[in-house]
Amino acid sequence: MRNLFLFLFLSIFISCKEDLLPKPKAYLSLNYPEKVYENLKFKRPYSFKVSKNATVINDKNNWLTIKYPKLKASIDITYRPVNNNIKELLTEAEKLVFKHTAKAEQIIPKDFVNKEKRVFGSIYEITGNAASHIQFHVTDSTKNFIKGSLYFYAKPNYDSILPAVNYVKEDILRLVETLEWKE
Repeated sequence: MRNLFLFLFLSIFISCKEDLLPKPKAYLSLNYPEKVYENLKFKRPYSFKVSKNATVINDKNNWLTIKYPKLKASIDITYRPVNNNIKELLTEAEKLVFKHTAKAEQIIPKDFVNKEKRVFGSIYEITGNAASHIQFHVTDSTKNFIKGSLYFYAKPNYDSILPAVNYVKEDILRLVETLEWKE
């Protein structure tokens, strides 16, 4: 019995050399390239500044795809001429935004107006596990209409992709702010 007591005492004494502490919470550390913009290189009825870190793909009908290969994301830009159908174009754009209400936690609209350049529109930030996290449309209300959507090529997990959404959101804001219509 004495040996058993001595053995237990020594094993407890020897095994407790260091205090065990819980591991601190880990935070994802993402580094994104510095923002550098250039003018859109394709001839379109519009122009804007686009990130040099993105690849711009020329599509038919004055459409574009702005790809972010490292983020597995793209901004799909569609262009439509306005032919006395501005109300229809706006309704269609808003329908596409509100298709995401089933998965979205919140849809936050922000209006954009630049009277000098005749650029009017809205940007919608969609929170939650929706397919698209930012959608926007801009128009001069008489001749031109652009709609854009941000997509990630991954299963929607908003918390995980939020830093990437915020990174691309800056590029979308820059796009809208620098948009000009060609006459």
